[in-house]
Amino acid sequence: MSRKTDLMSIFRKNFFSLLFILPISAFSQGTLVTATQEVVEEKPIIYDQERYFTNAVQLTKGGDNAEAYWSFDSKKLVFQSNFKDWNVKCDQIFVLNEVESMEANPKMLSTGKGRTTCAYFMPGDSLVLYASTHLANESCPPPPAPRNDRKYLWQIDPGYDIFIANLAGEITMQLTDSKGYDAEATVSPDGRYIVFTSTRNGDLDLYLYDIATKKTTQVTKALGYDGGAFFSHDSKKLLFRASRPKTKEAIKEYKALLADGLVAPTEMEIFTCNLDGSDMKQITSLGKANWAPYFHPDGKRILFSSNHHSPRGFPFNIFLINVDGTGLKQITFDETFDSFPMFSPDGKKLVFSSNRLNGGSRDTNVFVVDWVEPEEEPTK
Repeated sequence: MSRKTDLMSIFRKNFFSLLFILPISAFSQGTLVTATQEVVEEKPIIYDQERYFTNAVQLTKGGDNAEAYWSFDSKKLVFQSNFKDWNVKCDQIFVLNEVESMEANPKMLSTGKGRTTCAYFMPGDSLVLYASTHLANESCPPPPAPRNDRKYLWQIDPGYDIFIANLAGEITMQLTDSKGYDAEATVSPDGRYIVFTSTRNGDLDLYLYDIATKKTTQVTKALGYDGGAFFSHDSKKLLFRASRPKTKEAIKEYKALLADGLVAPTEMEIFTCNLDGSDMKQITSLGKANWAPYFHPDGKRILFSSNHHSPRGFPFNIFLINVDGTGLKQITFDETFDSFPMFSPDGKKLVFSSNRLNGGSRDTNVFVVDWVEPEEEPTK
């Protein structure tokens, strides 16, 4: 993966207002269709350059749908949406039980109150972890106040805490109750740990929660935003996005924004480290915003979203890079926004969110593709 809204929702709502959007309706099996399956025209979901993708399916149609993450058995997806036709006013958590076609009304798992973000299945796929502001305020949080500098910002809402709910939507546990922002939680493949971002010590750092012992330890300590963390497939490494202000002016600005519950996400790079924070490595040095990273099933490569190639700040596309920072390849080629890539645990499919083919609206939808490895692919 917030204001009294989540990080990604703010990103979409502010960023997408600047975007040039391509036409779309809903898709199935690479053919443009309406919700009633009436064929309108032949038009593929996948662009010709997207050689790693095949058998694409669109799973949502309408609203902002993002951060779709797989169940451990590779059969379900959990995601956040504000689609008005599902009777929500701001982001709530939904479960898709069928990843081969759109569901007209996927089940809402969260309370319907406040705003939610960053859901993730727990081991066994009967429980889901997610962050919500519903205890701080049952209403949709207000947007941040306009600023004179018009800087693009994320709001870090102190009302967020992390909860665990069953598939009936009943909250079974409140994982965090510290003062400040707690969100962006994911679970290790071995089912032992949860990593999340928190401001409990005054900065935006990563924390590791041991599910068995219920002990929480701080992972990162460098000044700057650390978030959107995922585990390596062997559960020994963390992969995340981070800002690292260096100059006096940048540090002053970062601290001032954070004091107001804000972060400027325009300069972020991809990092890895051990679970205790050791062996910290910066993977990218591309400039601009590099985020939403996820390990390739081979453990040797990383997918992430970036606008480093974009002269005006957009589009965002998905890229692939080796863990040593070499071999950069562009994977998606939409003209607006592609992000939140995640491989299914069985390594066969990739889910991501995109503005592609959305009918000129600001809608962000969830897509699933089969991942294929081309025989040859040029590197940058």
